[in-house]
Amino acid sequence: AHTESAVSLRRHTDEWYVPTLWRSEFRNVLARYLRAGVIGLAQASALIRSAEAELVNGERDVDSVAVMDLVAKSACSAYDCEFVALAKSMGYPLVTEDTRIVRTFPETAVTMDDLLAGQ
Repeated sequence: AHTESAVSLRRHTDEWYVPTLWRSEFRNVLARYLRAGVIGLAQASALIRSAEAELVNGERDVDSVAVMDLVAKSACSAYDCEFVALAKSMGYPLVTEDTRIVRTFPETAVTMDDLLAGQ
């Protein structure tokens, strides 16, 4: 649904940073698509390999205290707060299509389309 925006954004910068937990999050997304019959096992495997190769140099550890501070101030999961904490610590926007995160952390989180519109 957001492929065009993602491709445009990817062309704009090679600098992408993610908390190390991104792998588990991405696997869960692929698992949902696989079980729903949206993609097959071969495609899921190819997608995870490609993503791992793209993001391996962008993986970062996240300060646990910063994550818990965000958890205490919101209804977002600790998983979501890891992404927010990383973005805040690096001074970059968190690009996400999760509207809950965008609403909860509007000073940090932005959708792909909103980021592209602002460039």
